[in-house]
Amino acid sequence: MPEAEPLSIYSLIMDASALVQAVMFLLFLASIVSWVMIFQRGKYQHRAKKASTAFQETFWSGVDLSQLYKEANTRSGSLDGVESIFYAGFKEFSRLCQQIDADPDAVMEGAQRAMRVALAREEEKLDLNLPFLASVASVSPYVGLFGTVWGIMNSFRGLANVHQATLATVAPGISEALVATAMGLFAAIPAVLAYNRFSATAETLANNYETFAEEFSAILHRQVHSTK
Repeated sequence: MPEAEPLSIYSLIMDASALVQAVMFLLFLASIVSWVMIFQRGKYQHRAKKASTAFQETFWSGVDLSQLYKEANTRSGSLDGVESIFYAGFKEFSRLCQQIDADPDAVMEGAQRAMRVALAREEEKLDLNLPFLASVASVSPYVGLFGTVWGIMNSFRGLANVHQATLATVAPGISEALVATAMGLFAAIPAVLAYNRFSATAETLANNYETFAEEFSAILHRQVHSTK
């Protein structure tokens, strides 16, 4: 008897049914998009942590806040993290303080409101694309399992026309079906690991931003009441 030709991954994919091939393509596409987002999120969060540390070191070094605001104003369109919160709060604080007979409580309320808006925007930036990674992590195994079940159903349906079922008869159909499960796991595992890491980092950075906003608010509170 001639020796059976070994099954390759490529041949298993090409010989699969149209529905199983569609499932495989969907999982492959989800995996590619996930990796793009993983690299983007990793790069952004690394830059955000580095920028936050550098700005806070400058802020707490005793630099004049007005000078720090002027420097931030030159880059107002590209500010991120705590610098964006500082810029929004100090801009509103300065604007309200320039008004005649400005009420200190109204000044503080306006500055804190501006910082809350900036903080919400920064939190949105930190969470960007994380829901997609969570969806890929949770759904991909089930999509792959669906392709596997469908492929095995077709494999066993084909046995109805065979008088003598052997392992060689069943193996190709089951193998091509199991490729869908493997691709589902291939898409899900990196997505779930990345989601856990990025969500933890995003939460840490968000807490850091919130802490800075509270500390900066206390500084502005002392400043506005000392001048009235």
